[in-house]
Amino acid sequence: MVGPVSHCRACGGRLTVTMADLGLQPASNAFIANPAAIQEEKRYPLRAKVCESCKLVQVDYDVAPEELFGNYHYFSSYSDDWLAHAKAYCDMARRRFALDSSSLVVELASNDGYLLKNFLSMGIPVLGIDPSDTVAAAAEKIGVPTLVEFFGEKVAGELAGQGRQADLIIGNNVLAHVPQLNDFLAGIALLLRPNGNVTIEFPHLLELIEHVEFDTIYHEHYSYFSVHAIEQVFARHGLRLYDVQRLPTHGGSLRIFAAHAARSDLEDSAALREVRAQEGAAGLVELATYAKFSKRVEECRDSLLTFLAAAKREGKRVAAYGAAAKGNTLLNFCGVTVSDIAFVADRSPHKQGKFLPGTHIPVVAPEELMRAKPDYVLILPWNLRDEIRQQLDGIKAWGGRFVTPVPVARIYS
Repeated sequence: MVGPVSHCRACGGRLTVTMADLGLQPASNAFIANPAAIQEEKRYPLRAKVCESCKLVQVDYDVAPEELFGNYHYFSSYSDDWLAHAKAYCDMARRRFALDSSSLVVELASNDGYLLKNFLSMGIPVLGIDPSDTVAAAAEKIGVPTLVEFFGEKVAGELAGQGRQADLIIGNNVLAHVPQLNDFLAGIALLLRPNGNVTIEFPHLLELIEHVEFDTIYHEHYSYFSVHAIEQVFARHGLRLYDVQRLPTHGGSLRIFAAHAARSDLEDSAALREVRAQEGAAGLVELATYAKFSKRVEECRDSLLTFLAAAKREGKRVAAYGAAAKGNTLLNFCGVTVSDIAFVADRSPHKQGKFLPGTHIPVVAPEELMRAKPDYVLILPWNLRDEIRQQLDGIKAWGGRFVTPVPVARIYS
């Protein structure tokens, strides 16, 4: 389905409460190739609403997946922290699930092979599934076999019919990108061997609310998950959670562990019971909690605009670092233009030379930032703040300072 969404994509309930209205925005990774293409830019409503039944938070306007992911510019391998995170996960998974050369590990939304290459080096067979031919080509280049498909029940059925069921299915930051949740979960249930395991990572809705991480809301993220909501949709497909780990990634994420509900050898962990209790205490099962969020979003916007206005009055030059999707949501919601931020630097050559969607701020290589010597560097992927401050430590030589925008603008020496 493309266009307005009036009912919950998980349970069919009504979407009655608006958690955040971020206005009309372009797709967050729809980078502009050249100035002439600006005239063809499309914008869509960006609102996060809440299902009154299962409390799943979701956008209420679906953009076609082909438009969002067909020529994808996000390559996981350009973040050192994320590569280290993936390597640590693979080491843990091999031990915990006793994976060996007879196993099959399948990653959904496998991107450029950044994670699965670790299993390959361990001698464990892998298969990546990703809808973007650009990142899949990069994965194939390093030896990670990749299907260029949108995963769902049909693809899972074809693989299962070939005898290629998985011992471990991985989904890191993919579930939010799925418009047809039930088809996706039905596919996981079909692809998973009877004693197999599923691990899925996603930004925790509780962290998003508590830390005002509204910039993680964009069209590519159709849904925003709590354990309360995700357990309901998993149960609908004969799957159940049995453990959870808290992660620092993306401003605070969860890694859930799931399996077929019929398995009798697994009990709910203490960590899972604790997260359920924490969500209940924070009011995630109550609609009123979500309705209060909008005011805090406006405070964040006002804080950033106040900083930019002060910098302009003082004749200071502001540049940004990290052409991340979350940054595009933030800048477009705040109405920022090139008169406020001269350029954004990014390590990915796939983004350099292009312009940010909506704001049309040019994207340059990090070396250009070091030559330009801006007074302030606004870190748009604030979840990678420490890594980026270390990479750009040289800005201190001319008195440059860092700024992060969420939950309010903060200046660092």
